This record gives sequence, C-alpha cells and structure tokens, in this order.
Amino acid sequence: MSIRPVKQVIEAEPHMEGAGVHLHRAFGFGKTDDFDPFLLFDDFRNDDPSKYRAGFPWHPHRGIETITYVLAGTVEHGDSLGNKGALGAGDVQWMTAGSGILHQEKPKGDSQGRMHGFQLWANLPKQHKMTTPRYQDVLAADIPEVTDDDGTTVRVICGEFWGQRGPVDGIAADPRYLDVYVPPGKRKRLPVETTRHAFAYVFDGSGDFRDASDPQGVTTERYDEHGDAGVDVANRSLVLFDSGDEITVQAGDEGIRFLLVSGQPLREPVAWRGPIVMNTPEELRQAWEDLDKGTFIRR
Repeated sequence: MSIRPVKQVIEAEPHMEGAGVHLHRAFGFGKTDDFDPFLLFDDFRNDDPSKYRAGFPWHPHRGIETITYVLAGTVEHGDSLGNKGALGAGDVQWMTAGSGILHQEKPKGDSQGRMHGFQLWANLPKQHKMTTPRYQDVLAADIPEVTDDDGTTVRVICGEFWGQRGPVDGIAADPRYLDVYVPPGKRKRLPVETTRHAFAYVFDGSGDFRDASDPQGVTTERYDEHGDAGVDVANRSLVLFDSGDEITVQAGDEGIRFLLVSGQPLREPVAWRGPIVMNTPEELRQAWEDLDKGTFIRR
C-alpha cells in the first residue's frame, strides 16, 4: 500500500454569490487541473439568515454537474423544465445540467437559523456535454452509512466503499463522494484508487493527514511518535492529495469529520465562463449566444 502525500492544504476563502449569499470557496474559477474532473467547491454554512436568505435567483448551467449536500436547514429549488422540490438535512441533489438548464435555489435555515451545506461542480466529458438534463434527488434515509469496529463512520453518497454503494449513479466521471467521521484519537487508513484525483474537506473537528510511508520533511509538516509526517488541518481546510492508493488520517481530541471526494480525471480542455463550462471558446460563445437568443433550453 502507498500512502498519498499531501500535495497542498487550502483554506477556504470568503466569497459572495447569487443575490448575496455569503460562503467560503475552497477552489474554483482558476487553475483546476489538480482537481480534474472537479471544478469548484463551495461551503455555504452560515448561522445568520441575512447572509443567505436572498438565495441564488434564476441562472443557467451547461456542460457540468452540480452536487448539493445539505447538513442543516433546507434548500428549495426549481428549474426551467418544471422540476421543483426541497432538500433537507442529510439530503443530496446531483444535477446533470448537460445541454442546458435554468434553475434557482433558495436556502432556508432550521429552527435555530442554521443553513449548512456544500456545493461541488463536476465537469462533464466532451461526449456528454450536451446530454439531456436530469436530477437525482436523494433523501438522507436512502444514503447508506457504514461503521467500522473503531467507530469510524462513512456515509456513501456516490461510488462504492466498504461494501456499500451510494444511491447516486450513472455519473460520467465515476466519482466517489464520502462523508467520513473518525472518532477522537483514532488513526484510520482509507483506500483511494491510484488513478483518481482526490481531496478531503474538513468541516468539523481537527486532526492531521499522514504525509508519506517514507516521509520527507517540509516546513508545513511535523512528525509523530511513529516517525510519520503529518499536516495539521481544521475546519474549512481542504487537503489535496498526490498519487497513492490510500490516505491516512489521525483524528484530534474532538474527532474529525470531512468529505473525501475522488474522481477519474478527464484531461480535456476547459473553456469556462460563469456557470457554463465547455471544451472550446467557440462552444462557449455558442452557449451564451443560445442564452441571449432564447434557444438555450433544448426540448
């Protein structure tokens, strides 16, 4: 087994999107080769309704998939195809924009005003850019959860892990999307296929990720009693991994909870403007022309 070294640690930065939603962005709208097939990751946790209630008014998407995972509160959504509904705590929506869709999202807090969740954008390969749009709305109760002997718990949202398969299927980049909790003081190894790009996003507790089986010290690392290098991480930290077939995490005194996301890189050219992602500048110009002409939605 080969432990994946930590390639980079990124602290999510404050951003504002939609009609005034305050969020934290870990990556997106920049160089995303290291995250391929993923394009953007936003953390929209907030306890102040004035900072999220305006929501995300009608906007287009083409050429991508958006994955929304709600931890607290609800997100009401509707689109140009007549679909509408609401995501509650623990629910997931995987939207394949494909050839084009217009939609809106309106967050609402829980009884304590909390609105917690994440949105991930995944690129679609060239042959699926203009596929028919579709939704996969998944209720919390339908997401399998598996607990190991040491108390480590994993919710399997997409992909296969520890003998469980997530309910989201038919995704071009064959992603794996896991919600992982490791109890206080526990050290855990988790497999990740060598062909995938992978990252972890910490959103509760703290800990560190072991850096290599044969560690090479750098200024951001420290060594533990086992002689292993580690990179300390805490809330709103994204850990980008280099190649290998497993990651190792050491939970802190309060345990650690993080998303572990991986996918097969597409290695295709990216032409990107706002919520539309194509392969060439010509395709991108055509998409915006379609939007201007009222021909964006394909019936």
